[in-house]
Amino acid sequence: MMIEGVETETVELFSDKELRTMIIPLFLEQLLVMCVGMADTIVVSHVGEAAVSGVSLVNQFNTIFIYLFTALSSGGAIIISQYIGRKDRKQGGKSASQLLLFSTLFSIVIAGLVLLGNRSLMRLLFGKVEDSVMQACLTYLMISALSYPALAVYNSGAAIYRSMGRTKATMYISILSNVINIIGNIIGVFVLHAGVAGVAYPSLIARIFSAVVITILCFQKKNEVSYEAKWLFHWDGTLLKKILGVAIPNGIENGVFQLVKVALSSIVALFGTYEIAANGVAQSIWSMAALAAVSMGPVFITVIGQCMGNRNVEAADYYFKKLMKLTLRMSCIWNLLILCLTPLFLRFYALEPETKKLVICLVFIHNIFNGIAFPFSGALSNGLRAAGDVKYTMVISVVTTIFVRLLLSYVLGIACHMGVIGIAIAMVADWLIRAAIFLRRQKTGEWKEFQVI
Repeated sequence: MMIEGVETETVELFSDKELRTMIIPLFLEQLLVMCVGMADTIVVSHVGEAAVSGVSLVNQFNTIFIYLFTALSSGGAIIISQYIGRKDRKQGGKSASQLLLFSTLFSIVIAGLVLLGNRSLMRLLFGKVEDSVMQACLTYLMISALSYPALAVYNSGAAIYRSMGRTKATMYISILSNVINIIGNIIGVFVLHAGVAGVAYPSLIARIFSAVVITILCFQKKNEVSYEAKWLFHWDGTLLKKILGVAIPNGIENGVFQLVKVALSSIVALFGTYEIAANGVAQSIWSMAALAAVSMGPVFITVIGQCMGNRNVEAADYYFKKLMKLTLRMSCIWNLLILCLTPLFLRFYALEPETKKLVICLVFIHNIFNGIAFPFSGALSNGLRAAGDVKYTMVISVVTTIFVRLLLSYVLGIACHMGVIGIAIAMVADWLIRAAIFLRRQKTGEWKEFQVI
């Protein structure tokens, strides 16, 4: 039996059951993290406005490093997935060990620099805030910086398990970690009355727990890929170059995106109070709506990476199409569900009727195009990266982010007086253009010529 030129044996590299086993835990994990984030915000609000402001500002700063560690682990995941596809256990284990070595050293250096220059950094970034907010920033940053190595170590281990398609493990770790975090926050704020520190230390403890557990699991010899002590203390420049060759373009892309987000926040701040409030509420709903497509990203990396590692290009092409159909279906259904639930969500917000109408309008614009365009501009691009097509995806993403999302936001939002509606349209335009380019790239098959291992 033949399916689009691929033999049945090739197609069954990943059965539908195996794909479901990967996808469902990833989706539930992302959903859990988002819900816990909301719960954290509620707990922190009981400390006071200064604490909420301080934690919020530092989290914006921390996001930069979180994306750096994520980019590094994604680079490692692509290399490891390809070695798993090639069934080269030795090189896969060596790559995993080198990823852990570099991630640990890199995160320690970053944490050290932040700890040494914490006051100067906060004054540079948020120098005009009140003294009480600044003190909250400093306290939260000092404790947060201590968790950077644990975060990097966890990301490395999670990348390995996701490369093997074993996403249940990271989901269970995430559940336990978030339970520790929530219970710790409640104790720190309501029992110990420790203020900002009562919120920060539980996050540190939860991240250390996650890092220790995933590292222990990654040493298990029964895994397709495992850490080896002899490779953890041996610097392999050639192998690290392969990992960084994927990680650096991904890091640049994420870094530019974060900078543009900051710039867009400055543009939104120019609008009226009700538009600022509507945009803030809409963004929290947007994040929930994007979960379906976002959770498919690691699946593309694992599946396409393993196919390309085995140089089974026909299978990779088949799974590109299969996964895209699945991503589109999931994304459309989930976005429609969130759109229908938006009026219910808004009952929990003390907003004026005019503001609520604007939120619904923003969510409508976002969810329609998040369902049909974002899967191609987001998840599909992860598949191209997994095949080794990293520089092309980086260039396209950076160019469209700056020259479509940012500039069009200014033109529509400020020059055309469309406000936050203009910014939402610019975001959608970015997705549509990027989706068209990446879909063409996938269909032309240019990604088939790359080889990362």
